[in-house]
Amino acid sequence: MIQVEINNQQSTLAIDEQHFQKAVVDVLQAAGRANASVSVAIVDDPTMHELNRQYLAHDYPTDVLSFVLEEDEDQLEGEVIVSADTAARVGPEYGASPQQELLHYLIHGCLHLVGHDDHDVEKLKIMREQESVHLKEFGMEPNFEQRDNVQNVAGREGGPTR
Repeated sequence: MIQVEINNQQSTLAIDEQHFQKAVVDVLQAAGRANASVSVAIVDDPTMHELNRQYLAHDYPTDVLSFVLEEDEDQLEGEVIVSADTAARVGPEYGASPQQELLHYLIHGCLHLVGHDDHDVEKLKIMREQESVHLKEFGMEPNFEQRDNVQNVAGREGGPTR
């Protein structure tokens, strides 16, 4: 059984909790995770900044953080935190609505929970392929080339982060 808890702690964006739950379940099921519990927190940039500083020693807000809290062969427990403020600010740059951008962050964070990584070009390519599969379930066609080029120029890793 997959349990998803949504905790909306922001007022910037309207959230479609059904889409969020479906996205989490889709990623977990595709990864063969039938037993999981995932908590999703939707926060603002000041909260994300503090969490990023506290857990990763990065002194800036980020788009997504994900944490595996407990994992074994049969069970996964994790948390994904996404920033509505960042999605509202960045989404239009990539032709996505803020809600679509936020959903992208969620999918990216869930892919990290199930073991995907994006620290090198080959791993990023695999992650992008998986993101695309899941985003298409919601009618989205992301432009990763534009996204990765813009973010690499800005000195950040390509795409959403941990």
